Amino acid sequence: MTARQLLVAIYILLVVAAASAAIAVVVVRRHAPRPVTPGMAAAAPAPPAQPGRKIKAHLYYVSTDGTKLTAVDREVAYGDGAAQAEEIVNAQLAAAAPPLVSAIPPGTTLRAIYLNDKGEAYVDLSKEVSTMHTGGTLDELLTVYTIVDALTTNLPAINSVQLLVDGKEVETLAGHIDLRQPLEQDLSLVEQPVKP
Repeated sequence: MTARQLLVAIYILLVVAAASAAIAVVVVRRHAPRPVTPGMAAAAPAPPAQPGRKIKAHLYYVSTDGTKLTAVDREVAYGDGAAQAEEIVNAQLAAAAPPLVSAIPPGTTLRAIYLNDKGEAYVDLSKEVSTMHTGGTLDELLTVYTIVDALTTNLPAINSVQLLVDGKEVETLAGHIDLRQPLEQDLSLVEQPVKP
């Protein structure tokens, strides 16, 4: 083999190695977890709520005629920032004491909350919010706005909410309400709306 042939062989090996490295980087990036929205920061692990300290929050339940939401004041544990949002959502997801009826399907749990600097909250719920949903446009509206209104009414720093299911953006929970963008507060669904 001549010196020229040796140089060509080395050059080809270098090109193949560089191409392999580039492909490996693309594969790793494709399989790495991505944030839901550019610029969105995952909530840092929230400090636990301060023991004994509580705040009064408006939580939402299905009205007696089943067509609206009704606001009920409940005490929830106090937390700072994202921890307060978690406390409110967890209180909203908890089983409702009779005669209250929750618009949230049973078994639904909070997986995580993400906040960004635009005042958007991303609420990641377990799959039961969709798989156990009763269906129908009105029921889906009540489910969605139970969470949206609970966060936007109680936390002025949050102006819109997007629901996620099992860590993923979804088009809808039960086929009716578009969830591809964060939703703003809508108190038209609430009996005797609560002023924010």
